[in-house]
Order: sequence, then structure tokens, then C-alpha cells
Amino acid sequence: MRLALVSAALALASAPGALAWGAAGHEIVATIAQMHLHPDVLPVLCDILDPAPASSSASSTSDPAAHPPCHLAPIAAWADRVRMTPAYRHTASWHYVGALDDLPGAACAFPGARGWAGRRDANVLAALGNQTRIVAGFLDGEGEGGLADAADALRFLVHFAGDMHMPLHLTGRERGGNGAKVTFDGRMTNLHSVWDSFLIAQALRTIPANYSRPLLGGLEAHLRGTIYDGYVRRLMIDGFGLSVGGGRGAGEGRFGAIEEWLKCPSADDADGDLEATTEHAWPIVQTALRSERWDDDVLCPYAWARAIHELNCDFPVWPTELDKLGAGPADDSPSFEHEHDCAMDGRQSDVTMAGRRPSPHPELLELDTPEYAGRVREDWVVERLLAMAGIRLAGILNGLVLGESDVRVH
Repeated sequence: MRLALVSAALALASAPGALAWGAAGHEIVATIAQMHLHPDVLPVLCDILDPAPASSSASSTSDPAAHPPCHLAPIAAWADRVRMTPAYRHTASWHYVGALDDLPGAACAFPGARGWAGRRDANVLAALGNQTRIVAGFLDGEGEGGLADAADALRFLVHFAGDMHMPLHLTGRERGGNGAKVTFDGRMTNLHSVWDSFLIAQALRTIPANYSRPLLGGLEAHLRGTIYDGYVRRLMIDGFGLSVGGGRGAGEGRFGAIEEWLKCPSADDADGDLEATTEHAWPIVQTALRSERWDDDVLCPYAWARAIHELNCDFPVWPTELDKLGAGPADDSPSFEHEHDCAMDGRQSDVTMAGRRPSPHPELLELDTPEYAGRVREDWVVERLLAMAGIRLAGILNGLVLGESDVRVH
């Protein structure tokens, strides 16, 4: 699934096949991560992936900072492309997680007393750790799999880091919003697609011209002449506080101190949280203990995702108006749907033709409004999530290759 260079970015974003963050979102995450890797890390990752050279001028003796031996962005959406093929169909549920008690718009639970939907550990939180361990085992020479298994695991890891930072991949309601029909700029779509692609596509269309100037400090080499290059430059300059000379400031950008994104709760912090809720909510405490089996002091997908999931209700990503328009809480029976396969009826023909006036859908909630999409843009919600995913991915990859006791970025 690739983002073609066409003028109608919104129409493209809603075309059949759009999945978590869309290809552009996943590639942006991978590009940010690559820019924050230690210089010694990318060549090792490229040896695992064995991709085509980044350019004809690159060679084994080239400076990796000036000529990256490969790019992570082209493999970032691979997991979406293979998820429905026979060999990888079993990985479909690895892209998301849903809690049985979770009904954004009415009540948020992560996971709540009844725990998670689906098979045990067949979700994005468990998968992120599992794929990380496969790569670590290969690099340490202690894993059972070979190079092909490590390459697949690395591709999954790059992808799942993005999936975990998409709020609607952390709820099962209406298949993560795939079944919640809305309109965006008058075009019928679904809530999941709005966050997958429409918001990002809208941002790409409106990047100011001053972000066409190349980044300094060797960072421009990690861009590939794509439609989102200007967007990444804006994140680096305005978000991370990249100075004009190419150096990174210390918390000078809109993102602040990004090192905080890499931290995991200590055992003492976790114990304190549990003690505070034990007396009145023992079932929830029991479920939280089971959920935290995915976390340790360095890699903590559950702790990271818990804060992202809160956006579904607190921002809210899930508009409360959807329930007022008749899209009430989904059935909370054991058959409650948590599969996130995209709903084809959410991508109608009125979005497939560039420039065509969309059919009116007055019965649906319009989300391209100052109150919804305008607030997302003003608060940099999508930008922060993509940047956070990239930084955490870079920290994981640096730790894997360098053998450090904690994740960090460079």
C-alpha cells in the first residue's frame, strides 16, 4: 500500500486499502526514527533487511550519515500489505487491541474488569514485545530463527510502533471506528479513515513553502523526495526544535523534552498505582497485573498505550456526537466485534474521484470542522503521536543494536 503522488490527497487517502495511519503515516514514523538512530545502528538494520541500495551513489564505504545504506520507510507498511495473505493471515489481530469494557463516547476502559477481547497475547501490545525479542535473539546469536525471521520481525516492529500510537487501534468499538460512518469535507468515510489518512493528507496539502528547504546536519539524507518530506521537516524544526544550523535544541520545540517519551514506570510506581485502587477495584487490579506482563523497565507498550488510549475519551478522538446521532454504544455481548478490518461501506464511491463534488450526507457527522479537525490541527495531536512513535521506535532499535541497558535517541 503506497501513497501515490497525486494532487487530490484527500481522495487518495480514502481509497480502498487504507489501514492504520495509512502508508504515509507509517513511513513518517519510520523516517523520524531513522533520523534519531545512532550512526552505528542503521547499517546493522540494513544488513538484516537486505534492501536495495538507497541510491546508486551509495556504497559499502560511504558515510552512513551522508548516504544511508537503506531507508526504513519503504518497509514501514509491509505488515499491512501481507496481513491478509495466507502466510500472514494469523498476524491480522497483531495490529490492534480492544478491551471488552471499552466504549469510547460512553466510557473508556483499558482494559477494565473483563479484560481484553480476542486470543491471549494476539494483539499489538504483545506483538511489539514479541517481535523485539525475535530481533534481539538474532542479534545476540541466541534466537531460534534465522535471518528471514529476523527481517520479518524487524518489519513488524517498525509497523507496530506506528499502530500502537494510533488511538483507534487501541479500542474495539465499531472495529476501531471502521464501522462509525462520518463525513470529512463533505465526503462519506469512517472515523478510522479520518485518523488513518484524512487528517494527515490535509496536513500534507497545507505545508507552507518554507519547509521545502533542506535540513542541515546530515538529516536531509534520510528523506527520499516524497510527498511528506516537507511535513517531516516541519516536525523536526517546529516540533523537535531543530536549529537553523542543524543541531537539536534541548526541549525548544513544541514537543518539549522527548526523553520523557522513552521512560517506563518503575516497579515502585506500578505498585503505588495498584495500591491506590486495590480496595475498591480488585478485578481491575487483577487485569492490570496481567496486562503489565507485556512491560518491563525498558520496553513498556502497555504503559505507553494506556496514555494514548485516553485520547479516545479525553480529547476526544471518538466524538460524543456520534451517539447523539444514533450510533449508540455497540453490543457489549461476548460477540462484540473487535476485528479492525476496514469496512468497505466506509469508503464510498463519492471519495474515489478527484475533484468530484461529494454527495450530501446530512444525516452523518461532519468532522472537518473547527471544533474537531481544527482542534486536532491546533493542538498538534497527530504530529505529536507520529513523533512519539518515531522516537520510541528509535529508542528500541538503538537499544537492540547497541546493547544498551535503556532505550535512548541520538
